Amino acid sequence: MYSPILRYFLTFILMVAGARGAAAQGPTALSHVAVYVTSLAQSDAFYKNVLLLQEIPEPFKDGRHTWFRIGPHSQLHIIQGGKPEEHDINTHLAFSVPDLKQFMAHLDQLNVRYGNWKGDEKQTTPRPDGVKQIYFQDPDKFWVEVNDDKF
Repeated sequence: MYSPILRYFLTFILMVAGARGAAAQGPTALSHVAVYVTSLAQSDAFYKNVLLLQEIPEPFKDGRHTWFRIGPHSQLHIIQGGKPEEHDINTHLAFSVPDLKQFMAHLDQLNVRYGNWKGDEKQTTPRPDGVKQIYFQDPDKFWVEVNDDKF
């Protein structure tokens, strides 16, 4: 029906229009991460006192949810009802702090055990780009990384 050149041109126009439509919507952004926990009270205390996260209002008001701000437009949702289980260190939440040594001193004051990727206590893991990392677990054994990435 259409010549090969016209079909190519029409296909190209549709692809460009589709790409522009997707670009107009913007990139996908992280909204929230939900963590299913066994004890809301223990997890609340951990994320408030250890990670120093800011609690924000949550809409459920049922005593089973706590929400925390973890970025300009991102949240951490803690939800009561999980069952105890082990978690692999490869699946972890990662946070950045301006001063990792100061944060490690904070963990020491709270008697929170932490270490490098291999599990050596109070040691950091250096990434190839120079960022230093430590790892520890929350009350439900979810792994948490804290690093000094400056973005």
